[in-house]
Amino acid sequence: MKTNAADTRRRSPNTVMRLKRLGSLHQCRLSFMRVLMRCMARESWQFTRPLFDIDDNGVGRAVYTATGPERSYSLIAFAHDLQADQRSDRVIAEAWDATFTLFDGIPTAEDIDRLSQNVPLQEAGRIQETELSLSRANRSVRLWEHVVAALASGRQPDVSKIDAVGYLMRTTAVYGSGKFGAADREKIADRPELSVPFQAEMLSVYLTRVFVRDLVQHMARVKGGPEAVVLHPEIAQRLGIGNSTGLGMAPYIVNHPVLFNNWIMAREEAIARVCALDTASAEEATTFRTILQRSEGSIAVWHSDHPAQIGKLAALRQDIAALNEYLAGDDLRSHAPWARLCAWAAENLSEEGQELVASLILEPYPDLVDGLAHCMSDSNADAFRIDGSMPVAEVKKLIASAFDWALEKDWTAPENCARAWYVSEEKLEPRLGERFDEPIEEYEQPLAPARDAAAASAALEGWASESPIADFLLRHPEHRHTVRRAQMSRVAPYGEIRDNTISDKVLPIDMLRAKLSFFGATHFDPRSDRWVRICMYAGAPYPEALTTENCDLWVYPELVS
Repeated sequence: MKTNAADTRRRSPNTVMRLKRLGSLHQCRLSFMRVLMRCMARESWQFTRPLFDIDDNGVGRAVYTATGPERSYSLIAFAHDLQADQRSDRVIAEAWDATFTLFDGIPTAEDIDRLSQNVPLQEAGRIQETELSLSRANRSVRLWEHVVAALASGRQPDVSKIDAVGYLMRTTAVYGSGKFGAADREKIADRPELSVPFQAEMLSVYLTRVFVRDLVQHMARVKGGPEAVVLHPEIAQRLGIGNSTGLGMAPYIVNHPVLFNNWIMAREEAIARVCALDTASAEEATTFRTILQRSEGSIAVWHSDHPAQIGKLAALRQDIAALNEYLAGDDLRSHAPWARLCAWAAENLSEEGQELVASLILEPYPDLVDGLAHCMSDSNADAFRIDGSMPVAEVKKLIASAFDWALEKDWTAPENCARAWYVSEEKLEPRLGERFDEPIEEYEQPLAPARDAAAASAALEGWASESPIADFLLRHPEHRHTVRRAQMSRVAPYGEIRDNTISDKVLPIDMLRAKLSFFGATHFDPRSDRWVRICMYAGAPYPEALTTENCDLWVYPELVS
């Protein structure tokens, strides 16, 4: 594995950090679900179900415990008999088919009783530091009923219906990091198994998938009695956990510039390392071709009704055809195969296709890539502090570097400031409104860093270059957040979106997909420009089948007929 270090260059933030490209990212080896699965398999985690007390109406409680080398974590699940008119994926819902918490350790009966009075209430309840996450899920009703009916009658469900939906339940929120009383991130950040971002939440979803499989089989036994059968393992494996994600997630990548930078930089570093390879072995080239073929199968069953995604999927399928034609004439063994492939993709494929290629070329190289996952957390507390001694000239230079595209834009033009982000009074959730049609401007959140950078840059004109920025901020404290972000850019070159987050054309789903791709989500299905459905863990082995051989490439399933 020979590399040419001189050619190891990450792509420019001006290329990577455009919303259209961020909205085309795919999962990769660094995605958080895959990191967790590799960890659990490598460390031979043990899984048990100490409690499954569900009645014939599908109501009750269950506990699933995952035990690693040093600690145990337990998903506590509460199943409910939800009436159809109460089922909603909206954040304003007040009842769900199932509710969950991830408990730090093994709960006592008293813990479960306490949580039974709070977890089903979600935001209206309270959990405490022994809980690491809070979540809820709703059934995909038609598929649920089909699977229960099929298993109850002694037959397997229709695979085409399984693939069309992909999940029996979808979560509508998975909260962690201190929300509603849960443990703060700092409590678990130094644990090796949870040091990579969102590992507790990903474990919660993984165990939720096991509970959903067990629950649907339980309901089939209730309905069919001795005639009922369980899901065939290959069919069960095709089922993931769905997720409905709305605007609440979109501001996250704006509000966490250093953390998001670390995610993007790790991926870009991985791509650069692979592109710097002078040659590829026969085995590495074969691995890439195999994964591409399996990815094609996954893309073939990826459907959406949203016009934007329909167009992107059409382009992606054309990209696959063009990629296969390219590979027919390139054995990927000659000089700099991956750099040449990525250069060709940049010239010939859509952003969807380019980012798929960027993810796939990482697959043959776990030794080059996987360790970067441990660089994706944000432990740089100093980055948040403003350096008041920095000269005005240097701050202006930093603003120009991160926001050069925005400084000449006319921010008074209605199309450039058409939207405003605010927080809803009812649910304290982010919302995006029409600035000129709704009385929301006085409630606007600082989620337009480009506009604010242009305003700060203009305000700095006339200030002496050598003056400390603290003098300016004493007179203009409204620009503190912009100066902070500009100074952060020294350690976070990928921390800023290079697009207008309040324009009349902004698509929040691009921000949602960027974050969800790092979770490891697949089959993005926007339902509007403001919320998206995805699938998680489809194809993943269940705990009883998890091995070091199958813990990783399940995300590219070998579809069975």
